[in-house]
Amino acid sequence: MKDIFIEAQTLPEAYHKGILALFTNGQLADCSDWNLKNLESYSQLECRMTIHVEEPLKEPRISKLIICGPRELEQYRLEVLEGILDFAVDVEVERDGKLEALEDYTYHHRMIEPINQIDFVVNELKRSQQMSSRRAIIGIRNNLIDSQLSNPACLQNIQFFVRDGKLDICVMFRSNDFAQAFFMNAFALICLQEKIADQLGIPVGTYSQTSNSMHVYQQNFDVFSAYATKVAEQPIEDLTYQYIGFFAEMMDAERDSILTDFLHQREKYGLS
Repeated sequence: MKDIFIEAQTLPEAYHKGILALFTNGQLADCSDWNLKNLESYSQLECRMTIHVEEPLKEPRISKLIICGPRELEQYRLEVLEGILDFAVDVEVERDGKLEALEDYTYHHRMIEPINQIDFVVNELKRSQQMSSRRAIIGIRNNLIDSQLSNPACLQNIQFFVRDGKLDICVMFRSNDFAQAFFMNAFALICLQEKIADQLGIPVGTYSQTSNSMHVYQQNFDVFSAYATKVAEQPIEDLTYQYIGFFAEMMDAERDSILTDFLHQREKYGLS
Protein backbone atom coordinates (compact mmCIF):
# COMPACT_ATOMS: atom_id res chain seq x y z
CA MET A 1 0.00 0.00 0.00
CA LYS A 2 1.30 3.45 -0.89
CA ASP A 3 1.91 5.87 1.98
CA ILE A 4 1.16 9.52 1.21
CA PHE A 5 1.93 12.53 3.38
CA ILE A 6 0.06 15.81 2.90
CA GLU A 7 1.06 19.07 4.60
CA ALA A 8 -0.82 22.35 4.34
CA GLN A 9 -1.71 25.52 6.23
CA THR A 10 -5.51 25.13 6.16
CA LEU A 11 -7.98 22.25 6.15
CA PRO A 12 -9.33 22.96 2.63
CA GLU A 13 -5.79 23.23 1.25
CA ALA A 14 -4.89 19.87 2.82
CA TYR A 15 -8.12 18.31 1.56
CA HIS A 16 -7.54 19.53 -1.99
CA LYS A 17 -3.93 18.36 -2.00
CA GLY A 18 -5.15 14.99 -0.74
CA ILE A 19 -7.73 14.74 -3.52
CA LEU A 20 -5.04 15.17 -6.17
CA ALA A 21 -2.61 12.81 -4.39
CA LEU A 22 -5.14 10.01 -4.00
CA PHE A 23 -6.50 10.46 -7.52
CA THR A 24 -2.99 10.45 -9.01
CA ASN A 25 -1.13 7.98 -6.80
CA GLY A 26 -3.76 5.82 -5.13
CA GLN A 27 -3.85 2.11 -5.87
CA LEU A 28 -6.85 0.18 -7.14
CA ALA A 29 -7.83 -2.33 -4.48
CA ASP A 30 -10.56 -4.81 -3.71
CA CYS A 31 -13.02 -4.24 -0.87
CA SER A 32 -15.31 -7.22 -0.39
CA ASP A 33 -17.80 -5.28 1.77
CA TRP A 34 -18.45 -2.77 -1.00
CA ASN A 35 -17.95 -4.68 -4.26
CA LEU A 36 -20.66 -3.86 -6.75
CA LYS A 37 -22.67 -6.72 -8.21
CA ASN A 38 -21.76 -7.91 -11.72
CA LEU A 39 -18.69 -5.70 -11.77
CA GLU A 40 -15.45 -7.20 -13.03
CA SER A 41 -13.14 -4.52 -11.67
CA TYR A 42 -11.72 -3.11 -8.47
CA SER A 43 -14.04 -1.42 -6.01
CA GLN A 44 -11.88 1.32 -4.48
CA LEU A 45 -8.92 3.63 -4.95
CA GLU A 46 -6.80 3.47 -1.81
CA CYS A 47 -3.66 4.57 0.00
CA ARG A 48 -2.43 5.14 3.53
CA MET A 49 -2.52 8.90 4.08
CA THR A 50 -1.40 11.29 6.78
CA ILE A 51 -2.79 14.82 6.54
CA HIS A 52 -1.10 17.53 8.60
CA VAL A 53 -2.80 20.91 8.96
CA GLU A 54 -0.58 23.61 10.41
CA GLU A 55 -3.33 26.16 11.21
CA PRO A 56 -6.70 24.37 11.49
CA LEU A 57 -8.65 27.55 12.36
CA LYS A 58 -7.15 29.66 9.59
CA GLU A 59 -9.55 30.93 6.94
CA PRO A 60 -10.86 29.87 4.57
CA ARG A 61 -12.00 26.81 6.56
CA ILE A 62 -14.66 25.33 4.26
CA SER A 63 -14.12 23.56 0.95
CA LYS A 64 -16.77 23.77 -1.76
CA LEU A 65 -15.82 20.20 -2.77
CA ILE A 66 -17.78 18.41 -0.06
CA ILE A 67 -20.88 16.25 -0.33
CA CYS A 68 -22.82 18.17 2.31
CA GLY A 69 -24.25 21.57 3.03
CA PRO A 70 -24.42 23.78 6.13
CA ARG A 71 -27.22 21.72 7.70
CA GLU A 72 -25.45 18.38 7.34
CA LEU A 73 -22.15 19.79 8.62
CA GLU A 74 -23.83 21.42 11.63
CA GLN A 75 -25.72 18.23 12.44
CA TYR A 76 -22.53 16.19 12.34
CA ARG A 77 -20.72 18.77 14.49
CA LEU A 78 -23.52 18.55 17.06
CA GLU A 79 -23.39 14.75 16.98
CA VAL A 80 -19.64 14.69 17.69
CA LEU A 81 -19.43 17.59 20.17
CA GLU A 82 -22.81 17.52 21.93
CA GLY A 83 -23.96 13.93 21.46
CA ILE A 84 -27.39 14.68 20.00
CA LEU A 85 -27.52 11.15 18.53
CA ASP A 86 -26.26 9.32 21.62
CA PHE A 87 -29.80 8.32 22.64
CA ALA A 88 -29.94 5.96 19.64
CA VAL A 89 -27.29 3.69 21.19
CA ASP A 90 -29.68 2.86 24.02
CA VAL A 91 -32.81 2.48 21.87
CA GLU A 92 -33.70 -1.02 20.67
CA VAL A 93 -35.64 -1.66 17.47
CA GLU A 94 -36.75 -4.90 15.85
CA ARG A 95 -34.85 -5.98 12.73
CA ASP A 96 -35.35 -9.36 11.09
CA GLY A 97 -37.21 -10.61 14.15
CA LYS A 98 -34.62 -9.61 16.74
CA LEU A 99 -33.96 -6.55 18.85
CA GLU A 100 -30.95 -4.43 17.93
CA ALA A 101 -29.66 -1.00 18.89
CA LEU A 102 -30.91 1.81 16.67
CA GLU A 103 -27.24 2.86 16.37
CA ASP A 104 -24.37 0.54 17.28
CA TYR A 105 -22.29 3.49 18.48
CA THR A 106 -21.64 7.19 18.09
CA TYR A 107 -18.23 8.77 18.46
CA HIS A 108 -19.47 11.08 21.21
CA HIS A 109 -21.03 8.18 23.15
CA ARG A 110 -17.73 6.31 22.97
CA MET A 111 -15.97 9.47 24.20
CA ILE A 112 -18.07 9.82 27.36
CA GLU A 113 -19.14 6.25 28.23
CA PRO A 114 -18.35 4.37 30.39
CA ILE A 115 -16.05 7.21 31.51
CA ASN A 116 -15.87 10.79 30.30
CA GLN A 117 -12.64 10.71 28.31
CA ILE A 118 -12.93 14.39 27.36
CA ASP A 119 -12.73 15.34 31.03
CA PHE A 120 -9.87 12.87 31.45
CA VAL A 121 -7.88 14.56 28.67
CA VAL A 122 -8.37 18.02 30.16
CA ASN A 123 -7.44 16.85 33.66
CA GLU A 124 -4.48 14.84 32.40
CA LEU A 125 -3.04 17.81 30.54
CA LYS A 126 -3.57 20.04 33.57
CA ARG A 127 -1.80 17.51 35.80
CA SER A 128 1.54 19.25 35.34
CA GLN A 129 2.27 22.94 34.93
CA GLN A 130 3.86 22.33 31.54
CA MET A 131 0.87 20.25 30.32
CA SER A 132 3.42 17.95 28.66
CA SER A 133 1.66 14.60 29.13
CA ARG A 134 1.78 11.95 26.43
CA ARG A 135 -1.14 10.10 28.04
CA ALA A 136 -4.02 12.38 27.00
CA ILE A 137 -5.79 9.94 24.70
CA ILE A 138 -9.42 9.33 23.82
CA GLY A 139 -9.97 5.74 22.70
CA ILE A 140 -12.89 5.09 20.36
CA ARG A 141 -12.40 1.47 19.34
CA ASN A 142 -13.99 -1.15 21.58
CA ASN A 143 -12.81 -4.56 20.42
CA LEU A 144 -15.42 -6.36 22.51
CA ILE A 145 -18.15 -4.63 20.50
CA ASP A 146 -16.48 -3.68 17.22
CA SER A 147 -15.26 -7.20 16.51
CA GLN A 148 -18.93 -8.24 16.28
CA LEU A 149 -20.21 -5.35 14.13
CA SER A 150 -20.70 -5.32 10.38
CA ASN A 151 -19.71 -1.62 10.38
CA PRO A 152 -17.28 -1.06 13.27
CA ALA A 153 -16.01 2.38 14.23
CA CYS A 154 -13.67 3.94 11.67
CA LEU A 155 -12.16 6.45 14.11
CA GLN A 156 -9.82 4.63 16.47
CA ASN A 157 -8.21 7.15 18.81
CA ILE A 158 -7.36 10.80 19.35
CA GLN A 159 -4.20 11.91 21.16
CA PHE A 160 -3.70 15.43 22.50
CA PHE A 161 -0.35 17.16 23.02
CA VAL A 162 0.52 20.58 24.38
CA ARG A 163 3.61 21.69 22.51
CA ASP A 164 4.96 25.23 22.18
CA GLY A 165 2.02 26.39 24.28
CA LYS A 166 -0.61 25.14 21.82
CA LEU A 167 -2.92 22.12 21.69
CA ASP A 168 -1.96 19.70 18.90
CA ILE A 169 -3.98 16.58 18.15
CA CYS A 170 -3.12 13.39 16.30
CA VAL A 171 -6.04 11.30 15.02
CA MET A 172 -6.06 7.69 13.81
CA PHE A 173 -8.67 6.19 11.48
CA ARG A 174 -8.59 2.55 10.43
CA SER A 175 -10.66 3.47 7.35
CA ASN A 176 -11.77 6.80 5.88
CA ASP A 177 -13.96 7.57 2.87
CA PHE A 178 -12.19 10.56 1.37
CA ALA A 179 -15.00 11.67 -0.93
CA GLN A 180 -17.88 11.39 1.52
CA ALA A 181 -16.54 11.51 5.07
CA PHE A 182 -13.05 12.96 5.51
CA PHE A 183 -13.87 16.66 5.52
CA MET A 184 -16.82 16.31 7.91
CA ASN A 185 -14.73 14.08 10.22
CA ALA A 186 -11.79 16.48 10.27
CA PHE A 187 -13.93 19.60 10.65
CA ALA A 188 -15.79 18.18 13.67
CA LEU A 189 -12.61 16.91 15.32
CA ILE A 190 -10.97 20.31 14.87
CA CYS A 191 -14.03 21.80 16.60
CA LEU A 192 -13.41 19.33 19.45
CA GLN A 193 -9.76 20.39 19.50
CA GLU A 194 -10.88 24.03 19.76
CA LYS A 195 -13.30 23.20 22.59
CA ILE A 196 -10.62 21.44 24.66
CA ALA A 197 -8.05 24.17 23.93
CA ASP A 198 -10.54 26.72 25.28
CA GLN A 199 -10.93 24.67 28.47
CA LEU A 200 -7.16 24.64 28.85
CA GLY A 201 -6.89 28.36 28.08
CA ILE A 202 -4.41 27.88 25.23
CA PRO A 203 -4.50 28.32 21.44
CA VAL A 204 -5.23 25.58 18.92
CA GLY A 205 -2.11 24.02 17.42
CA THR A 206 -1.73 21.54 14.58
CA TYR A 207 -4.17 18.88 13.38
CA SER A 208 -2.75 15.58 12.09
CA GLN A 209 -4.83 12.67 10.85
CA THR A 210 -3.57 9.31 9.70
CA SER A 211 -5.98 7.05 7.81
CA ASN A 212 -4.59 3.56 7.29
CA SER A 213 -7.06 3.07 4.45
CA MET A 214 -7.90 6.38 2.84
CA HIS A 215 -10.13 5.48 -0.06
CA VAL A 216 -12.75 6.40 -2.61
CA TYR A 217 -15.33 3.80 -3.61
CA GLN A 218 -15.87 3.06 -7.26
CA GLN A 219 -19.41 4.40 -7.24
CA ASN A 220 -17.88 7.82 -6.40
CA PHE A 221 -15.06 7.76 -8.96
CA ASP A 222 -16.82 10.18 -11.33
CA VAL A 223 -17.46 12.73 -8.58
CA PHE A 224 -13.91 12.36 -7.26
CA SER A 225 -12.48 12.75 -10.76
CA ALA A 226 -14.46 15.98 -11.17
CA TYR A 227 -13.10 17.20 -7.82
CA ALA A 228 -9.53 16.45 -8.91
CA THR A 229 -10.04 18.36 -12.15
CA LYS A 230 -11.32 21.42 -10.28
CA VAL A 231 -8.41 21.34 -7.84
CA ALA A 232 -5.92 21.10 -10.70
CA GLU A 233 -7.50 23.88 -12.77
CA GLN A 234 -8.92 26.43 -10.31
CA PRO A 235 -7.28 28.58 -7.61
CA ILE A 236 -8.14 27.66 -4.04
CA GLU A 237 -9.93 30.99 -3.59
CA ASP A 238 -12.61 29.80 -6.04
CA LEU A 239 -13.06 26.49 -4.23
CA THR A 240 -13.48 27.63 -0.63
CA TYR A 241 -15.81 29.53 1.71
CA GLN A 242 -15.03 31.70 4.69
CA TYR A 243 -16.30 30.01 7.84
CA ILE A 244 -16.51 32.98 10.22
CA GLY A 245 -18.98 35.54 8.94
CA PHE A 246 -20.47 33.31 6.26
CA PHE A 247 -20.68 29.52 6.48
CA ALA A 248 -20.86 29.50 10.27
CA GLU A 249 -23.90 31.77 10.15
CA MET A 250 -25.66 29.37 7.77
CA MET A 251 -24.81 26.47 10.08
CA ASP A 252 -26.07 28.41 13.11
CA ALA A 253 -29.33 29.11 11.29
CA GLU A 254 -29.95 25.36 11.03
CA ARG A 255 -29.21 24.57 14.67
CA ASP A 256 -32.68 25.05 16.19
CA SER A 257 -34.32 23.03 13.43
CA ILE A 258 -31.83 20.20 13.85
CA LEU A 259 -32.32 20.09 17.61
CA THR A 260 -36.10 20.08 17.15
CA ASP A 261 -35.86 17.16 14.72
CA PHE A 262 -33.76 15.18 17.17
CA LEU A 263 -36.14 16.02 20.01
CA HIS A 264 -38.97 14.55 17.93
CA GLN A 265 -36.87 11.45 17.30
CA ARG A 266 -36.35 11.02 21.04
CA GLU A 267 -40.08 11.44 21.67
CA LYS A 268 -40.82 8.84 19.00
CA TYR A 269 -38.96 6.30 21.13
CA GLY A 270 -40.52 7.45 24.38
CA LEU A 271 -37.56 9.50 25.57
CA SER A 272 -37.91 12.94 27.11
